[in-house]
Amino acid sequence: MAEGVNRRWLLLARAAWVAVAFVALGTFVISVPARYAQLANPTVEVRAALAEIGLSAGGYALYNVTLDTIFVSVFAVVASVIFWRRSNDAMALLVATMLVVWGPLNGLFVLTPSATERMYPVLQAALGLTLTYVGYMAWMLFFYLFPSGRFVPRWTRWLALLYGVGFFGLWTFTPFGPPTWPPLLFNAALLVVWCSFPVAQLYRYARVSDRTQRQQTKWVVFGVAIAIAGSLTTIFTVGAAVDLPPEQVGPKMLSMLLMDAFMLFIPLSIGVAVLRARLFDIDVVINRTLVYGSLTAMLALVYIGGVTTAQAIFRALTGQAQQPQLAIVVSTLVIAALFNPLRRSNQSFIDRRFYRRKYDARKTLEAFSARLRDETDLQALKDDLVGVARETMQPASVSLWLRPDTTPHREDAD
Repeated sequence: MAEGVNRRWLLLARAAWVAVAFVALGTFVISVPARYAQLANPTVEVRAALAEIGLSAGGYALYNVTLDTIFVSVFAVVASVIFWRRSNDAMALLVATMLVVWGPLNGLFVLTPSATERMYPVLQAALGLTLTYVGYMAWMLFFYLFPSGRFVPRWTRWLALLYGVGFFGLWTFTPFGPPTWPPLLFNAALLVVWCSFPVAQLYRYARVSDRTQRQQTKWVVFGVAIAIAGSLTTIFTVGAAVDLPPEQVGPKMLSMLLMDAFMLFIPLSIGVAVLRARLFDIDVVINRTLVYGSLTAMLALVYIGGVTTAQAIFRALTGQAQQPQLAIVVSTLVIAALFNPLRRSNQSFIDRRFYRRKYDARKTLEAFSARLRDETDLQALKDDLVGVARETMQPASVSLWLRPDTTPHREDAD
């Protein structure tokens, strides 16, 4: 009987996911013409800016729509694969729902609500609010439930209920939502709900998760961290696409491309964590990201500083305004010379700072290998081997047995 009830609920959950996916992706599809028409008929200022870079209004509109389509498609594909492979798992269904809704929410439907409102006012009012609520609720529940599917700590279930009804519910469906609250109350509520996400995940990681679940958490944290770091870097260097004026076509196009590329790390990392057919070694991925990310930043600073310094020196020596080509050549040669030393230095620092146990184990093994070549005392070698195993692997106990030599020895006749 219980199995029949569970199967019935599973079928209902699958049907609900298909309905949500159909509505979310369908809304996105019907929003594409409105988005294209809006961008293909820009203002005179935008049209002049496009002409300066040799791009037509239609090409600019196609570029934007293509980026949005790729962005939404990646979310949808990852969600569909999770649904196809793990739809018998409630946690996987929640993740698939979150991804299939969040793609369109961050695509055309949210970016151009005015256009879709003019074409589909009833659709925007009815489905838009519902999808927004489902997306925010799924995102909140993901942080409270992932990866085991249980509320950890237990108080998060009451916080989820409180915010689902009294925060996101009021915000989405009533005119009495949090934006109408006093600023102090609104900011406090927003701070608590967002801070509860990392608190719940940190508690779960430290106190509850097993090794596989910790690997899953690392994958999600890795994807979110890359997305946040990349987006912030884009905002502070190029600018946020939504904040740039329409006339700055070039920076706007570059910002959209970079922001979308970085944000796609979130669904891809979540997909790996949920499917976990092969979790790979996330520690290696994180290590390489830290090493080469910091190396890239350092070399970029060296390059910019080298070009600026070389130009200043050449200007002082020759009296000419600029010597850009020579300065670039010198800076490039300096970077080529610094690449390997900086990479080794970064690798050593990161290993010592973030992977101290592995770093110490590697150093111990290297020292043991050096001693092994010159060691002739069997008892000393046994003691060294037991010590290295104890220091690197840290087992509860270590024992070493040597099989006696049973090979028959031939005695030569005199």
